[in-house]
Amino acid sequence: MKRFLPPLVSALTLALLASAQAAPAFQLVLKASEQKIQKGQVTTHPITKTWRVPAQHVARTKKYGKVTSNLTPLLNQIERQVNARKPLPATFRNVKGSWVATDQNGWTFDRDGTKANLLKAIKGGKGSAQVAYRLNKPQRSVQLLAQRGVLWHVATGSSSYAGSPAFREKNILVGASKLDNFFIAPGHVFDFNEEIGQIDASTGFVKGFVISGGTLEKEDGGGICQVSTTIFRGLYKAGLPIVERHEHSHRVKYYDPVGFEATVYAPAKNLRMKNDTGKHLFIQAGWDRSAQTLRFDVFGANTGRTVNISKPVITNFKPAKKPSYTADQSVRPGARRLLDTPMQGMTSVLTRTIKQGGKVISKDTLKSVYEPWGAVYSVHPKDKRLK
Repeated sequence: MKRFLPPLVSALTLALLASAQAAPAFQLVLKASEQKIQKGQVTTHPITKTWRVPAQHVARTKKYGKVTSNLTPLLNQIERQVNARKPLPATFRNVKGSWVATDQNGWTFDRDGTKANLLKAIKGGKGSAQVAYRLNKPQRSVQLLAQRGVLWHVATGSSSYAGSPAFREKNILVGASKLDNFFIAPGHVFDFNEEIGQIDASTGFVKGFVISGGTLEKEDGGGICQVSTTIFRGLYKAGLPIVERHEHSHRVKYYDPVGFEATVYAPAKNLRMKNDTGKHLFIQAGWDRSAQTLRFDVFGANTGRTVNISKPVITNFKPAKKPSYTADQSVRPGARRLLDTPMQGMTSVLTRTIKQGGKVISKDTLKSVYEPWGAVYSVHPKDKRLK
């Protein structure tokens, strides 16, 4: 039996179909590379993405000498996928115990350039063509970290704010976010109050308890000392010299171990430490809201330093003071609500020993003198216990 072709199937269509079946798979290829830092080394890693171009479309493009409209849906698909890649700044992550810094370049699809590459490759009998695109580098790249000597994890400062009320946690996280992902230049003195900036409702802070007049009062930013204490621990463990540091007037359990803390109260009290490593330092903040923990990780050059900080030696104990009271409209008349527990007075001394090449190059002490503290209660504003 003879097979008859439908009259609508033209000779040209048959020729294109035959050519398409015979042609090898043609690909549009995007080639890129990105860098990462691991164990003090910068390495480059290739990225390759491919899209298959239907053989019949390759045949039509070759036949007509131009990129035909049949390829528009494929080019639209490639454009969406390419443009979806946005630049991401370099950050360090702990991957199975090893700190790795990565970034991500953004891409912008170049349709005209891709079509030109495609047509040239098809005319030349090639099996692939390059996807053309523009590179959008992040402002903080792996390359920038490397140029500034930030290649190693140097130290971690951590603390627990477990038991903090919601307003205190709010201020801690707002403050920590303001110190996330920033550089300390070599020779520069890190200034906590300057970096944090204004502390009030306009910058995201809420009212919380601060030590004032021998009791607790509510002010914007109460709890910010959790942030200053935690970053102080990281910088102190990195071996940086102290320019200015203060302890609280009395021991606060949030900041144990006793004496390993730094209080701030702008403009009277500040935390300042000098970067003497000879390279930039890079600071990252992190927190776990379920565990109520805060941390700052310090990255920089491998200075060869080893830092040892002793446990606190505590002396000069003094009995706690009598209770104090602060006004709170929410407390019913005659009642009281415990805000802070009593604390003995004491003196704490920690010793920091810094070695390089096995030899002691520096030794200093961190002394904190704490006054006795009485329990603090909130009472109704008309309570007679208020002075």
